[in-house]
Order: sequence, then C-alpha cells, then structure tokens
Amino acid sequence: MAASPDPRATPEADLWQALGWTPDDGQLAALVALQEQLRLWNGRVNLTRLVEGDDFWVAQVFDSLWPWVPLLTSPGGVPDGLELIDVGTGGGFPGLALAIALPTARVTLVDSVGRKLEAVRAMARSLGLQEGRLRLRCERVERTGRSPDCRGRFDRAMARAVASAPVVAEYLVPLLKPEGLALLYRGQWGADDQRDLEAAVGVLRATVDPVQRRDLPAGRGVRHGLWLRPAGRCPAAYPRAVGVPQKTPIAPGAIPPGA
Repeated sequence: MAASPDPRATPEADLWQALGWTPDDGQLAALVALQEQLRLWNGRVNLTRLVEGDDFWVAQVFDSLWPWVPLLTSPGGVPDGLELIDVGTGGGFPGLALAIALPTARVTLVDSVGRKLEAVRAMARSLGLQEGRLRLRCERVERTGRSPDCRGRFDRAMARAVASAPVVAEYLVPLLKPEGLALLYRGQWGADDQRDLEAAVGVLRATVDPVQRRDLPAGRGVRHGLWLRPAGRCPAAYPRAVGVPQKTPIAPGAIPPGA
C-alpha cells in the first residue's frame, strides 16, 4: 500500500500492546499515509480536528479498532470477503482504519456530505484501496437501509459519533444479514442508555450483547462498544423516512409493526 514509514512518525510500540493487535509493516505504512492524507485534505474540507499525535493514533486509530481486536486476532483468521458498512463515515473513520486492518474485507462508506465523501475517495485512492474493496455512497442512511443492494447485505455495520443509540440502531439493524452484527461506538454509557437501546432493538427484532468498556490510552477517556444481533427479520417499516428516526427515536413502549 505504501512505503516503509518513518519511525519518527509512528506511535510507540506500547500503543499496539495496549490495543492487543499490531499492524504489519504494510498496514502501519498505510496508517501513516492516511494521517498524511488527512493533513492534506483537512485544510480543504475540514474533515476532522483529530489529526496530530494522540489525536490521530489514539482518538482515531485506536478508538476505531479496539472493538474489533477479537476478530483481528481470531485463531481461525478473518473470513475472506467480509462485508462491512460504516454509516456516517465523515472523515473516513472507522471505515478506512478497518479497510487497512482487514485487507480481505469489502467496506462500504456512507455519508450525506458529498465534499467529505469525495475527500475520503481521494484519500482511499492514494492509499491504494481498490475500488473493488471500497464503495462509497453519498446519501442519507435511511435511504441506504431501504436500498435493495444494501438492506440485509452486511456482515458488520457500524456507526461512530452519529446520533443517539436508538437512532443508530434503527440505521444499522436493517442493513444486517441474519447472522450479522452491528457496532455502536459510544462514549459515556449508563443504565438509562441501556434501557433506551434495548427498547429500540426489541422493536427492530434484535438483541444487545453485554456492553464492552475500554479506557483509551493517554487519558483520552472511556469508550463503550455495543454489539447488536438480529433476532428475526427487521420489520419493513424500518428505517423510517429521512429525518424521522432523529426527530422521533424509537422509545420504550413502542410496539413492533405487526405485533
């Protein structure tokens, strides 16, 4: 993907020890190149403020990858052709980090802001991520979830810093294969958050795995990962029309269509 990285531009080895997964030389070079691309494009498009030092290596790369370490280190290896979708990718995270970490996966990046997605496309091209491995969709995710070529098609769906948990669940669950998983990246998480999410996924006919908690290195805060599993076919009514999930999130006491 890229030439060997300058050691001065890479994080200390203890970052990877803390993560529990270490990139190979090509992956590390690609992550360094991604940082350079962010610097280049950030001045044009204002993709993210998290570009330098720990802002990039901890708050972007580490935070994108930590929930995936069990898959990255699986004794059986990562299945070929795994289909991932990153909803609300913004400046390309976590999607581009995962495309680098999972070189046999196919990754779809969705964002409604065209100028950001074009910057991400240019960054991906510079990194050598082939078109066959990376797809970009410029649209609202409610439309993605109703599109025949996306609904029920993905092994993993994810969203980071997009909306409240019930809203994100409504975005992601319709995208999953019957055996798929959806990941919600969250910061703080409490009992009320858990209750609201469980109410929403019940309507969507999914379940919530036990919450994962992680302290980021360098004092960058606490993160939580919520994995959702389909427990049946997601009702055809979801996702609702563009804007409705955020305006009226699925609430406790909601009745699934057809119940």
